[in-house]
Amino acid sequence: MSNSRHLPEAPTDIRDLAATASVTAHWHDGHQVVYASSGVLAVHTAESRWITPAHRALWIPAGTVHSHRAFGVTRLHLFGIPKATSPLKLAEPTALTVTPLLRELLIAYTALGGERETPAGRRMRGVLFDQLATAPEQPVRVPAARDPRLAEVCRLLEEDPSDSRGLEALGREVGASGRTLTRLFRQDTGMTFPQWRTQLRLYHALRLLAEGRSVTSVARLCGFATTSAFIDVFRRSLGHTPGSYIHSGQKSHISGWSLHNVGVGLVWGP
Repeated sequence: MSNSRHLPEAPTDIRDLAATASVTAHWHDGHQVVYASSGVLAVHTAESRWITPAHRALWIPAGTVHSHRAFGVTRLHLFGIPKATSPLKLAEPTALTVTPLLRELLIAYTALGGERETPAGRRMRGVLFDQLATAPEQPVRVPAARDPRLAEVCRLLEEDPSDSRGLEALGREVGASGRTLTRLFRQDTGMTFPQWRTQLRLYHALRLLAEGRSVTSVARLCGFATTSAFIDVFRRSLGHTPGSYIHSGQKSHISGWSLHNVGVGLVWGP
């Protein structure tokens, strides 16, 4: 991400992104919380990729070079936080669970515009800080590999998440033993191979669900043995079934007060 842009202020506002729209690599002087109330947003850094469905937000620390890509029509809520007033002490990007209260606060506060510095706006920001400080960390994160042999294995699985081969078989294609690749997964990603592959499959599953694919077809395309196995892994990892995600997570549950303040048709500025 050597061609990244420096955008000093981390904005607080709402952006509507078309399906497959992307935002080039950039970084801010302040921290930022990124939340998609509808659609699915992928956030990439040099070290990892995250995907943030409607039950997750991503904390992006100041100075972190990152890019975005939307899957499905996505409403993006951006909350910029100066370093001096940060409610979190996280030095790395982190996915946070979005409770119903945190969701409504992010939607309402990013819609306030010029009213954020009124007494009511400052009180809302204080509650928002309290909620962020206690939000559990629950990522769907795909760490990048540094070793070229492991990077090639990751590329093969990225191209076909349904590939069910083990590390010995994959290693024969890249010139490394299964034992070596096992060590490299721990060393480069901090995960075991099964853990990493599950994260990769969930990453692709969320993208495909956002594109309108059925739960059954997503399970097959992402390499889960059965639809039931996919539903079980999805629920244990994200706290919801794929079906409930499709029917509720994709919708923007904006209250009448919030809807009155939300602008539409916004595009990403420089």
